[in-house]
Amino acid sequence: MGNLVRLIIGIPIAAFVTVILFFVMTRLILVEGEPPDEDVEDRQFTINDEVADIEARRRDTTIDDVQQVEPPPPPPQIERQRAEQPSEGLATVMGAIPDFEAPQLNSDSVNFSVSDRDAQPLVRIEPQYPLRAAERGVEGSCWVRFDVTPDGTPTNIDIFRCDSSLFERASMRAVERWRYNPKVEEGVPVARRGVETRFDFQLSD
Repeated sequence: MGNLVRLIIGIPIAAFVTVILFFVMTRLILVEGEPPDEDVEDRQFTINDEVADIEARRRDTTIDDVQQVEPPPPPPQIERQRAEQPSEGLATVMGAIPDFEAPQLNSDSVNFSVSDRDAQPLVRIEPQYPLRAAERGVEGSCWVRFDVTPDGTPTNIDIFRCDSSLFERASMRAVERWRYNPKVEEGVPVARRGVETRFDFQLSD
């Protein structure tokens, strides 16, 4: 019974409160949406509306009459004198020119011969001291005989005398790297045979 009484009393109160809140909210919305009352002054700025005419100064230029200048007189002409031809002959002035008999050149009388030459060394490389001979303190000499081909290369290398066999290989390898100007006979390179050389192997102190 008590609940029914509270329900009957509460409904009108709730409706009243709802209506009041509705009006209050409507008022607030209207107040916030109103435009401001302050007057905004329109401000305008003008900069040199009028354009001033500027008069440019003009300089009057006149071309003076060019004075005519008389050209200078031409240089005086100098008369060239012609050399007089000699009346006497050249033989009278310098004497008579003796007569010479012109030499006659025939193909048989001209002989261009190229001198012969022996083989000449171009590159000579000394042999390296053999390590085994150096370690043992062995010294001595080695004689080598060889031929030179027409292109200047040593060939047929032969050891015909040597103080120690330890020096033979080093001597032969050195001669193999030599180069010669070949022997020339009548302008033609030919082989040179029996060239001999000696290598001395000495230990430095």
